[in-house]
Amino acid sequence: MARKLRGKGGEKAAERLREAGLRPTRQRLELAGLLFCDEDRHLSAESLHAEAQEAGIKVSLATVYNTLHQFTNAGLLRQVVVDAARSYFDTNIGDHQHFYCEGEGRLIDIPGDAIAVSGVPTPPRGTEIDRVDVVIRLRRA
Repeated sequence: MARKLRGKGGEKAAERLREAGLRPTRQRLELAGLLFCDEDRHLSAESLHAEAQEAGIKVSLATVYNTLHQFTNAGLLRQVVVDAARSYFDTNIGDHQHFYCEGEGRLIDIPGDAIAVSGVPTPPRGTEIDRVDVVIRLRRA
């Protein structure tokens, strides 16, 4: 059965979308309900699509991709690219970095104050550094 975002939770999700400049459509609200349920999460579009299907939410994979990118552009998510073929969407948009477990395809948050980045080059004229993403790749010893 589809997860319904009614009452306080649904109103909060709708308000969050509106504040980010997004119209709270049914599909956005349903996907937001899965994404922002309890704790910070790292999801691929495919894993969110599977979760939506399991919850009875009728949504295409293309819509999931579009919604994730809309949420990212609106500042609700952070995209973490681990290689050319794989990226995750992170509900934690605060200052932090990641461990990536190669064999498991899993991201683990590293607190922002645990890594210091130095020697960042001066950006080209007319640009500024938005952020520096660090992904430390792990493998089983």
